[in-house]
Amino acid sequence: MTRRLAEVARKVGVSEATVSRVLNGRPGVAESTRAAVLTALDVLGYERPTKLRGERARLVGLVLPELQNPIFPALAEVMANTLAQQGFTPVLCTRTAGGVSEAEYVDLLLAQQVSGVVFAGGLYAQADASHEHYQRLVERNLPTVLINASIEHLGLPQISCDDVLAVEQGMNHLFSLGHDDVGLLLGPPDHMPSRRKLDAYRAHLAALGREFRPEFVAHGMFSLESGQAATAHLLRAGVTGILCASDLLALGAVRCARRQGASVPGDFSVVGYDDSALMQCTDPPLTTVRQPIEAMGRSAVELLVKRIDGGHVAAEELLYTPELVVRGSTGRRQ
Repeated sequence: MTRRLAEVARKVGVSEATVSRVLNGRPGVAESTRAAVLTALDVLGYERPTKLRGERARLVGLVLPELQNPIFPALAEVMANTLAQQGFTPVLCTRTAGGVSEAEYVDLLLAQQVSGVVFAGGLYAQADASHEHYQRLVERNLPTVLINASIEHLGLPQISCDDVLAVEQGMNHLFSLGHDDVGLLLGPPDHMPSRRKLDAYRAHLAALGREFRPEFVAHGMFSLESGQAATAHLLRAGVTGILCASDLLALGAVRCARRQGASVPGDFSVVGYDDSALMQCTDPPLTTVRQPIEAMGRSAVELLVKRIDGGHVAAEELLYTPELVVRGSTGRRQ
């Protein structure tokens, strides 16, 4: 108790006696100070005294990494509409370079007494990142759902697209077109969905009796520029077809091939991942593995609302089936 008083007092910039008066509901404290003390309790992860808890706001935080990748606005739209239908107000939180961090967003959402949080593309998917803010949500018993693969042992329910099946669909399509040298372009090495895709790639090659070649695998950030840079390495290694971990990486691969004088799909075939907006309008239209965003977004909200309403939600992963969408960026090997 003494430690809690001291930490809250330091956070707010008041005396421990003032914090004690707030916690015990005594008069003589300005309303602004009282609110600051209660917010500090939330931010530091301490439970409010029972008489000060009140009801949670019918707000739900939607925490996404950014909005430049079209897949995230599409997912946010699905979840926001589904939440509104359930009587909740979505609070969109997006990270930008040099902006508010994911952990800071968690602090802000806790201060607003949100009913729950959904994360998509968050730090839970990066093995080398800090995950303390997720643990705080677990300790606070705040309903939380993650979209797509996370590190192990977070103890939170997940809604994921089946990365293994996605890789098998893309590889089989390229092999069927005569591309024996198929490369793989992934996100960062510590990115869990990328690790799953790499494991699936190796396993599928082994199942087909094909050799795994490390030089056929490249990593980058999830951007067009990074895809372009990483593809130069794969082209030098001799791949004629490439399976990418996002549509933006795939568009970067197309740009790289063309700048090196190769035609797509005449000389080089590219498969993306996501089927984000306007991929049918690119030049050439992008063959890609579609994530079932509508179903995944609705399912994430349904799980969250069930948990908010007091229902039991197991800390397990639900896998959704991807779909290969064949367009103009893949063709038979010349």
